[in-house]
Amino acid sequence: MQREDGDAIGRYARLGLWAVPIYALLLGAGTITHQPEPQTHLGEWSRYVTTDEFLVSHLVASIGGAVFGALGAVALGIVFMRRGSVRLGLAGLLTGVAGNVLITSLFGVAAYTQPAIGRFYLAGHQDLAQGLYYDAAQPVALVVVGLLSVALLSASFIVFGVAVARTSDLPRLAGIGLAVSIVLFALVGFVLDNWVQSVGAALMTVCAVWIAVVARGRAQPVGQPDRDSVAG
Repeated sequence: MQREDGDAIGRYARLGLWAVPIYALLLGAGTITHQPEPQTHLGEWSRYVTTDEFLVSHLVASIGGAVFGALGAVALGIVFMRRGSVRLGLAGLLTGVAGNVLITSLFGVAAYTQPAIGRFYLAGHQDLAQGLYYDAAQPVALVVVGLLSVALLSASFIVFGVAVARTSDLPRLAGIGLAVSIVLFALVGFVLDNWVQSVGAALMTVCAVWIAVVARGRAQPVGQPDRDSVAG
């Protein structure tokens, strides 16, 4: 019975790996368009954040994407812990789940608070709307949580990328690509806020699909660690 339960956990975990490419696709969808800078173009920003497209993007691609991101982190963590990479698997799982949970608070502000500020501006309260934006949509606490969540998510993908690259029967290039993709998306793309994020999301999708396909067909019994991941 214990053996059957273990096999079932492994199957579900490998199936759960498909949450990662779904997460990556949703990240890419959420960055197809970019909002104007509210600091310098508050009018254009207000018109942008009050559209249905903006709301749906944050509800589905951002908040919904975080759900798949957390599930994917759990699946990856279980897969690598069962393969013997306990420290890498646990570290990636914890940082991935924590990062996705924290970042949903920012997505909530974007989905619900920013449209209200935009409507306030469009109603003729331009001066008050500018101050309200800085007070409600960009306070110090929100910035700190945002930076922390980005750091945790980046750490998670880098750890999982290393774990994949060190696992003998998983594609090494996919692991390297997974680690690089989060750097492009969350670090370089966050600073530039342009097409680099789309490139990072596309690379993440390809690498995540590659890993899920290979892992699906190469189950490994519990207690038999990979020769390249014993140290992890």
